[in-house]
Amino acid sequence: MTVIEERAAGEKAALPEPFGPGSLLWDQIGLYSSAIAGNSVFVLQVMHPAIGTVVDKLSSFRTDPVGRANRSFASVQTWVYGGRTAIDEGRRLREMHKNLSAVDEDGNRHHALSAEPWAWVHLTGFYAAVTSARYFSTEPLTRELEQQVFDEFMNLGRILRVPERMLPETIEDYWTYFDDMVENTLVPHPVAHEVLDAMDKVPPTVPAPLRHALAPVSLAGGRLARFVSVGTLPPAAREKLGLDWTPADDRRLKRIGGIIARTDPLLPERVRYMPIAYRARQAARAQARLERTLAHRPM
Repeated sequence: MTVIEERAAGEKAALPEPFGPGSLLWDQIGLYSSAIAGNSVFVLQVMHPAIGTVVDKLSSFRTDPVGRANRSFASVQTWVYGGRTAIDEGRRLREMHKNLSAVDEDGNRHHALSAEPWAWVHLTGFYAAVTSARYFSTEPLTRELEQQVFDEFMNLGRILRVPERMLPETIEDYWTYFDDMVENTLVPHPVAHEVLDAMDKVPPTVPAPLRHALAPVSLAGGRLARFVSVGTLPPAAREKLGLDWTPADDRRLKRIGGIIARTDPLLPERVRYMPIAYRARQAARAQARLERTLAHRPM
């Protein structure tokens, strides 16, 4: 075997395993309800000085918030439900962010693909999963399930080509890392405040004739989204942003979460899951039925 062939074989062997039926992310990440904690994760991400600066200067979140959200959700769904396409999506994201950099108000240049911010964007997902289970689940997250979620998120990090040195080895290492990032790296970036403040406003892409009609719905939904986002932030991040949160607020969030957790399983799968997730789950069941039929075919 030549050196080139050995290198190619090594790269192929090192590829992460795509997700499929039986994984927790397969069952959870495609739920519309799983996006509930997503806004707080985005707030945590843009509190990182590098991410906040790049988003501030280069993102379309102000001019096309709905389109940006749709593209983000489609990408996340592809990571989990895309099979081998997930590996390609990881490469595409790296390539797309390769040349993204911006200069902050102090003249410091930040690059989107620097190891720390690239890892932070991904690793906030595990925080979201644990926090979502705390507020929006009827059952507590057991130690065994938490370990499985952690292992799956580390595999997802490899799909997204997060440098291996940036992936914590254990759950304990993760929380040490996470707490240190919140305490010593995150800042009250203006973009974080802007994201929260924009939640109860009608998106700018809505046609003018519809803006007045949609304002009450947008205001009610936005207030709920902001409430959930603030509540699912870690206390140290809320403190940095100057956000108030009381024990009564926390009890209210748990009541809202309990209603969602009890109602969601009663809905049809087509309504519960985002389109890519729903189609992938349909296809997986069809493939399983075909394999059972082939296994019992007349011989």
